[in-house]
Amino acid sequence: MKKITKIEADKKAEAKLRVAAYARVSTDEDAQLVSLKTQKAHYEKVISENDNYVFVGLYYDEGISGTKKDGRDGLLEMLRDCEEGKIDFILTKSISRLARNTVDCLEVVRRLLDLNIGIYFEKENIDTRSMESELMLSILSSLAESESRSISENNKWAIKKRFQNGTFVISSPPYGYENIDGKMVVNREEAKIVKEIYKSYLAGNGTHKIAEELNERNIKWQRGARWHGSTINGILKNEKYVGDVLYQKTYTDYAYNRHTNNGEKDQYMILNNHEAIISREDFKKAQNLLKLRAIEKGNGQNTGKYKNRYALSGKIKCGECYSTFKRRHHYQPNDKYIAWTCTKHLEDIHECSMKYVRDEDIKLAFATLVNKLIFGKEFILLPLLESLKKIDSKEEAKKLSASEDELEKLADRKEVLNKLMTSGILEASVYTEETIKIKEQEKMLIKERERGKTAILGNDEEIRELEKLIKLLSKMDMLKSFDDDLFTEVIDYILVVDRNIFDFYLKCGLTLREEVEVSG
Repeated sequence: MKKITKIEADKKAEAKLRVAAYARVSTDEDAQLVSLKTQKAHYEKVISENDNYVFVGLYYDEGISGTKKDGRDGLLEMLRDCEEGKIDFILTKSISRLARNTVDCLEVVRRLLDLNIGIYFEKENIDTRSMESELMLSILSSLAESESRSISENNKWAIKKRFQNGTFVISSPPYGYENIDGKMVVNREEAKIVKEIYKSYLAGNGTHKIAEELNERNIKWQRGARWHGSTINGILKNEKYVGDVLYQKTYTDYAYNRHTNNGEKDQYMILNNHEAIISREDFKKAQNLLKLRAIEKGNGQNTGKYKNRYALSGKIKCGECYSTFKRRHHYQPNDKYIAWTCTKHLEDIHECSMKYVRDEDIKLAFATLVNKLIFGKEFILLPLLESLKKIDSKEEAKKLSASEDELEKLADRKEVLNKLMTSGILEASVYTEETIKIKEQEKMLIKERERGKTAILGNDEEIRELEKLIKLLSKMDMLKSFDDDLFTEVIDYILVVDRNIFDFYLKCGLTLREEVEVSG
């Protein structure tokens, strides 16, 4: 008789599934960028705990409503990678994260099933690889779509009513205010800066100069961001600083697209809604000055579109007194050239001794700097990018994810308590006691969440700017002349140390020095 030996299958030899995750957030604010990081940490943990999975990446979309597939670059990139055979399985939190439109949702699912790729929806516990899932998916997706529209319409109605009776709560007050118990309350420290901005502007200083001075003093805007001319412009135009509120400056149409309200929808002005920071007289003066300067720039009321005539304008600072340099024409017997001179030096040479620098010298220094970066980006920029990314702690993201999960659980508990209370099952004393406990836990978790956000977002802006710089340089040949657009894209400002020594402050956080031979 033949002897047959059974050899068990080696499970280690089985090919692992290449698993991707898809995430979506509804806005592109810093808080939502943090949310993406926590979701990435969540999926890395889920996938690492399954021996049959290997994580191939997180695909995501920022600032997309989720009601339309068009324009969702992250989703489309994931689908392309699926078609190229890079992904075997996809995880996502819920049907509404993938799409709130039934047709789009089923189209994506069927397209992936044709490629033998499944999607697992965590919230609904649906795995599209099983045949019965498609019916359930269709039902739930339809519910998600109708629920989304219903919630949207209910929210619009409720918000409109609050506009009309003046009870709408501004969840994100402007700089200078904070939300305390649903009311806009003046933040005294920030209010001092707002008053400084108005005083400086009415004294004749431009928005970009005001922003630069605040950045030099290391005063941070909301969420620790840097100041920009557009930020100052927004503060100068905001009616909230005189105590008024204008509701419905923007609106969302039926296709979920946001528009500036130019009379299509009713607007509601609430006078003396809260404590003012700026007097009405100063606010009116600021508005008149904004209009005058807009006319001078030939831009009407649309000052946001104004650009400096020259790329270097407002970008050169004096290393001695930190004043801005001014563009001038110099004439000599046998020479005519453009130069940049410190404004304080022009006013009084005893106040600042910094001499002029030639336009051509600065531009040559910039071209040299760019060529060095093009040549050595693998040795300078790529290692820097890797080191910045390592600062972004996965542990912080995991802690933040845990805080978010706990807050969701508390929200569910509150909902259950409310239902029990309204149905008469729960006594008022027990309801009050439990609600107090939940509020205390919420306060603690919100505090922990904010701390985590600050830690995670610390170097995000520098990473984004550095990635943009590397991408730009990768497409370029060596510079033979000054490039205005490139300069505007990558340089924050130049500090003139001496007539032949320039420190270039890049938007990615780098400071690089260039020396040139003085032309004359």
